[in-house]
Order: sequence, then C-alpha cells, then structure tokens
Amino acid sequence: MQIGIAKETWPGEVRAAMVPGNAKKLIKQGFKVIIEKNLGESCGFSDSDYENAGAQIAENRAEVLSQADIMLAVRKLADADVSLLKRGSLLISFLDPFNEQSLVQKIAMQGVNSISMEMVPRSTRAQKMDALSSQANLAGYVTVIQAAYHLKKIMPMMMTPSGTISPARVFVIGAGVAGLQAIATAKRLGARVEAFDTRPVVAEQVQSLGAKFVDIDLGDTGQTEQGYANELTQEQIQMQRDGQKAVISQSDAVITTAQLFGRPAPQIIDREMICSMRPGSVIIDMAVESGGNVEGSKLNEVVEVNGVKVVGQGNLPGEVAQNASEMYSNNLTSLLFEFWNEEEKVITLDLQDEILRACLITHQGEVVNETIKKIYSGA
Repeated sequence: MQIGIAKETWPGEVRAAMVPGNAKKLIKQGFKVIIEKNLGESCGFSDSDYENAGAQIAENRAEVLSQADIMLAVRKLADADVSLLKRGSLLISFLDPFNEQSLVQKIAMQGVNSISMEMVPRSTRAQKMDALSSQANLAGYVTVIQAAYHLKKIMPMMMTPSGTISPARVFVIGAGVAGLQAIATAKRLGARVEAFDTRPVVAEQVQSLGAKFVDIDLGDTGQTEQGYANELTQEQIQMQRDGQKAVISQSDAVITTAQLFGRPAPQIIDREMICSMRPGSVIIDMAVESGGNVEGSKLNEVVEVNGVKVVGQGNLPGEVAQNASEMYSNNLTSLLFEFWNEEEKVITLDLQDEILRACLITHQGEVVNETIKKIYSGA
C-alpha cells in the first residue's frame, strides 16, 4: 500500500504529518511512502532526510494525492484536494467533523474512508494514537514560554546582592493535558503556581506537580467518559468567574486552557478581570482558535487592555514544529500498525473495533460515525 503525505496548505501550519524516522519504519513494514517536495522544510526535515529513509519525492502535489492508498495530513484537506483522492483510499487527519459537515459529506461522496484524529478515544489501548493529547502537551509547554517572554519580570525567585526578587505568580485555568504541562513547566521555571479545574478529581494531580489547587464550589460538574470537562451552565460559569477574581487580580500571568470538545470554548475571563491585573501582566488564551476564553482576545494577535497583554496565538504546537511533527507522526504510525494486516498487506477497518468505532467518520461512501451522524441529523 502506498502512503501519501502532501505539504500542509492551512495558513500558518508548519507541522508535517510524517517524519523521516517513521517513514523508514513504515517502509520496512512493507508500505511505500511518497511525499510532496519540501514536505518537512518548515519543521526541520530536508528532502534528503526522507530520501535516505526510502521515501519517494514527488514534485507534483496532485501525484501524491491521486496515487495514495492512505493519505496522511495534519489539517483537513481542501475540497480540491479531496477531489483528487482515489475511491476506496483512506484519509487520516484532524478533520474537525463536528464543524465541517460539507467537507465530511464530500469525502463520503468521493468514496474515501476517513479517520478523524480528534475522535481517537482516550483509552489505554489508544493512548499511543492520541494526537489531541500529544499536541496539547506541547501547547501547554509553549503557553508558559510565551508568558515568560511577554512578562515584565522573571519567573523564578532570585536572591542577589542587590536584593531578592519574588517569584512570578502564575494561574493556570484548566488542568487537562495542556494545563498540567503548563503547571509543570511554570514550576520548572521557578514560578509560584496556582491552578483551577471544574473537575475536583484533578486536584491531586495539580498538587503532585507542586501547585496549589484553587477550590471553587460549582456544584455538580464532573467529566465525560473520555475525561473531558462537562459543559457548565451559565450560572456555574458566573460562579467560576466570581471565584477566580481574587486569584487573577494577584497573578502576573494567567494561562487559560478551557476547551469543550466539538463546541466553542467558554468565555471565563471578562474585561473587568483583565483590568484588575497589574499593568505588565500577561494572559495567554490557549483556546483562541475555538472562540477564546478571554473577552477581547484575537486570533494570532497580542491585544493590550489597561496595560495587560492578552496573547491569542493559534497553532501553539507549531511553535515547536519539529517535536510536534515527530509526536503526531508517531501517533499516525501507531494507528497504522495497530490495524495493519501483515498477511494481506492491507489496513483492516473493522467497524466493531472500539477505537475505529469512535474515530472512523466515513466508510464505503457513507458517514458511519454514530456521534457525527446524530449531530448532522439534528438528533
């Protein structure tokens, strides 16, 4: 089977879906790999790196798309690209199926089978394929580096002959994968860290990293089967805002990571809270691509409100594109190996498999994912 990987065309996307090391593993397993010229240029991998791994370099993007039995990508493909895919081929990428109904239906009409990496379940068996977590881990790290860059002060306590500098106070809102990495990174840099999450069950994880868990009673919140936070009521969101006000006003840097799977992010910091912070403070809105947690944050911009910087950069994993590409490529390679039939040399799409049942979106010309079908039907 031939695996194709084309350059990303999404504005600002610098990651690649395949790195040379994994291309070599796949070729050794019996796959053929064809890539578009300069695939890895933006994330530190040259064409010669891929050639040395055994991959074929194509000058023509259409050649990669039309010849692929399996097409790998980071972001969703453009409609024109989908039109070039072979009937019966398999497309694997972040598809955003909750919000891209027309694209998903076009993929189905093209007769292309598709797997959405957002939908890979958070189970022990699927952990090595969980691209959302691998990319969120890196994004959490990047948020702290950005905060340190934009702050007017240093992160750690420093004792010098000319006086003692107090550590920066960092408040992380959301203690999922990204939030926990942000907490750990801020602690490594020597900051005093506090954190909040709507799921009290994560308090122990926060404390194990050396941070203080801010306890705000929101009533019944809980989490989904996949470990994501449940959507709060408007009353609970207001309770969260009220409980966070005092902590935010005393913080030098606030990092918001609150996102809802398949839905717009909740706004949890308003202008009044921003104005309560000292001038020179920083807020990093990690959720800006899905609507934002912070009032007034703008995608790929730094907005200043009353002397406080609100940073709304998108594609945070792209800031460490080489590592992000390596981790995402590992996720894809693990998924392919999981469903590779060694005897028949094909990828087996067993609709009864619990992982495929969760992440397979289209199959044999139809939308087959039960969750997505319900959303599209309005059920």
